[in-house]
Amino acid sequence: MSSSSSRWGALAVLCAVIFLDALDVSMVGVALPAIQHDLGLSTSSLQWVVSGYVLGYGGLLLLGGRTADLLGRRRVFLVALGVFAVASLLGGIVDDGGLLIAARFVKGVAAAFTAPAALSIITTTFPEGPERNKALSIFTACGASGYSLGLVLSGLLTEIGWRWTLLMPVPVAIIALVAALKVLPRGAEERAEGGHDLLGAVLITASMLLLVFTVVQAPEAGWASLQTIGSLVAVVVLLGLFVFTELRMKHPLVRLGILRSGSIVRANLGLLILMGSYVAFQFVAMQYFQNLLHWSALGTALAFLPAGLLVAVSSTKMGDFADRFGTGKLIVIGAAALAGGYAMFLGIDETPSLWGLVVPGMLLMGVAFALSFPSLNIQATNGVDDDEQGLASGLLNTSGQVGGAIVLAVVTAVLTSGSEGTLTIGALRSAIVVALVLAVIGLGVALTGVRDRKAVAAEEEPVKVYETV
Repeated sequence: MSSSSSRWGALAVLCAVIFLDALDVSMVGVALPAIQHDLGLSTSSLQWVVSGYVLGYGGLLLLGGRTADLLGRRRVFLVALGVFAVASLLGGIVDDGGLLIAARFVKGVAAAFTAPAALSIITTTFPEGPERNKALSIFTACGASGYSLGLVLSGLLTEIGWRWTLLMPVPVAIIALVAALKVLPRGAEERAEGGHDLLGAVLITASMLLLVFTVVQAPEAGWASLQTIGSLVAVVVLLGLFVFTELRMKHPLVRLGILRSGSIVRANLGLLILMGSYVAFQFVAMQYFQNLLHWSALGTALAFLPAGLLVAVSSTKMGDFADRFGTGKLIVIGAAALAGGYAMFLGIDETPSLWGLVVPGMLLMGVAFALSFPSLNIQATNGVDDDEQGLASGLLNTSGQVGGAIVLAVVTAVLTSGSEGTLTIGALRSAIVVALVLAVIGLGVALTGVRDRKAVAAEEEPVKVYETV
């Protein structure tokens, strides 16, 4: 194991990269109107600037995590980071909408390999307990800050030119790549035993891509259309074939026995709800601030600043809180804060109170991310053997990305149904209700973890419960 200074140096590089991965999910948001105008994209094409990244990211995370375990985490991380930098550069200089969407998809694919590789490097470099909890809290807080601050940076950069929102990650990624070559532990090159489950990789990747594609297209095609129903049936068939394959493979892509852990299942459900509801809320809030209230890109970005600052400032304390109170309690408080933030925004109107509604609501969401995001990551990886850390982190990240795509599609359908293209306060409130209902469900899931004494005991003294199926 590397020395303490080397470990924390590696963590700094990994944090910079996960910040970029998360940043790209939200940073392009405020720039979309400018991109649409300059490249002459239709509304249906414009959505793929966002969805292309989510498709690549959410659809390939499981494959990315398992590839890191099998081929070496350091190697996979470095190659994927290089691809991310090149795709960022191409996305910022192209003048064709199709090429921009393709570049965004490739960036998402690269992030699908860097994110689980980075998380598994941390969990195999830092010993389980307070030191790992502190490292994970900093790492995941950087990811949460990326999601929260993405719109803020987007607003600032869009005032200069929308291309800067795509080019900004390039120098950061290059600097991180050079630093990673020097500081990432060579031990991260170690490979897990086992073969490549190519059939399982194809089935799970195809099912995730088709699921995300279906929910993105459903608002336009119609939820009850033959296309949507047929696609959903195909997703079920592919998932069924995947489960059938994994149960019979000697070296499966996903060892299904890992899902016997209640804490891992709760963590994945928790992140699905957290990311799904928040990505959807961001979309609704942007429509509200820019299209209904006619705020500027910068003004819209600044509305999200309180949440981002709160997450960034609290990042170094979350590991200590997890050690003292346990992740279960922190997740419950975070889920309650998330529901409270959404509930406040149900009071929106044509003249919202900045200090009575916008700032308090955003601060509650910042509390939710600061407490829940690192706690869910700790809970999802505790007790997992080193050779399956990539799998555990891939599962968790997949839950977050797929959740974002699914809930965003549902919220978009709510916004556009019955409005004949006109944005109304009623439609916005209905969309926020979707996020609120999900947050309440997330609170219920979190409470089951606190009541489960066995889960609490497992968290305090992890037990290797992951036997083969």
